[in-house]
Amino acid sequence: MMADSIMSKAATMEIPINSNGDTGTLPEDDSLEQDLQQVMVSGPNLNETSIVSGGYGGPAGGIIPTSTIKGSANHNTNSTEEVSRGVAVEKLDSVKKWGINTYKCTKQMFSERFGRGSRTVDLELEAQIDVLRDTKSKYENILSLATALISHFQSMVQTQQALGDTFTDLSQKSPELQDEFGYNAETQKLLCKNGEALLGAINFFVSSVNTLVNKTMEDTLMTIRLYENARLEFDAYRSDLEELSLGPRDAAAMVRIEMAQHDYQVHRDKYERLRSDVTIKLKFLEENKVKVMHKQLLLFHNAISAYFAGNQQQLEQTLIQFNVKLKPPGSDKPSWLEEQ
Repeated sequence: MMADSIMSKAATMEIPINSNGDTGTLPEDDSLEQDLQQVMVSGPNLNETSIVSGGYGGPAGGIIPTSTIKGSANHNTNSTEEVSRGVAVEKLDSVKKWGINTYKCTKQMFSERFGRGSRTVDLELEAQIDVLRDTKSKYENILSLATALISHFQSMVQTQQALGDTFTDLSQKSPELQDEFGYNAETQKLLCKNGEALLGAINFFVSSVNTLVNKTMEDTLMTIRLYENARLEFDAYRSDLEELSLGPRDAAAMVRIEMAQHDYQVHRDKYERLRSDVTIKLKFLEENKVKVMHKQLLLFHNAISAYFAGNQQQLEQTLIQFNVKLKPPGSDKPSWLEEQ
């Protein structure tokens, strides 16, 4: 029974492989090691032992040679070893490629910084990229100023509302000044209503510009960063190929040149593909920017003009024209349960 237990464990054990492809120590428990030592010292020789099968029709009258079991265990062990070795080799190869690529790109980057290396330049495309980055920076400034305007104007509207409520209360408690307090209360309430409408228009303006800047433009800039990395890789492998082409032409050098030519072509294709992606995205971004900003700037102008002209009807029509939905009063305030 001890031999059966040991053989069943041995047939299912996995042999770990270290980074050099050699077998490491077995992560088995101490009991298995003690059992093996005991069998090797005082137990029977497994090479000469047979196990009796409990069924009929087996080889040699139901006796199964242990060499069959050992052969199966060796086959499973070899399969596990091959799989582990393949995974280790694949990881090592991946790390090696990453290291070589990083070295080449770093070398190319420093060469460009110190004026020793050449770089591929698309003057028209890089000019468009510079314009986009400058435009994004200025639009971010618009967002910052518009957000500050909302904050200041919100404070003014809240002050007008509080002032109107105070005038209303005093008109009820001061009979001799009831009409005067009443007129001022109505004026402040009307200004507060128009102010909330203007706030709705400015909030809509900020939300739309924020989407344009931080989503649409940022998506294009992300593709541009990928393009710039691909450009650096392409120039690094191009420089490597040019350097090898100027060297000797023996058999070993020709093999290295052929491999460098293959890597150069791969990175050139990647660079050309990303350059095309950037060109297309810049075109669509420009069209989308003009469309969005035309609408939002018209909304901003009409709403501001109508508010400061005291034209309540025009202000309401502007909100309807641009489909601006106003939040109900008090919707931004936390509920009673949230305040607890």
